[in-house]
Amino acid sequence: MAVPEIIPIAYEPDYRTSTIGRFSAGQFLASITYAFPEGFVMADGWEEQKRLLVVLHKFDAAGNYQGSDIWCAGTWAEHVKRPRGEDSVIARAEARLDAVLSGLPEREYCDIAIRPFQLTNDGVLFGLVTECHAEDQDGEEDWAELYPDGLGFSAPWDGQYDT
Repeated sequence: MAVPEIIPIAYEPDYRTSTIGRFSAGQFLASITYAFPEGFVMADGWEEQKRLLVVLHKFDAAGNYQGSDIWCAGTWAEHVKRPRGEDSVIARAEARLDAVLSGLPEREYCDIAIRPFQLTNDGVLFGLVTECHAEDQDGEEDWAELYPDGLGFSAPWDGQYDT
């Protein structure tokens, strides 16, 4: 089954899609996620390359991408040095997420439906990227992957995802 033009994403409270929904200007998809820059190769010093990012993508009511707010709260190395407390990487990320979500007027958490999009920010790929396969590839199904969160969407295109 081909990837639809508009891909539904189901709202799941207290799970990976707990910060998606609608607001006065359209739809939003927010998350806190760790990511490495594209082309990263695991080696000494990897802890400085693994960054905790706060992401807010905005879409119009029809699911067209409008823009993103992407902010780095810190690195894994910083997290290891100071894992708890109000100035920890996690606490900074959670505070930033709360702030960007609070800035969305008439915010409502609910299912959304958006069109595929992609961008690169500070060497990290972001977006809902389609993965289409030729018909003769041993039954491989087409799907869409949310980067860098690692959520995969596929048929029956009901908004549910795999990790």
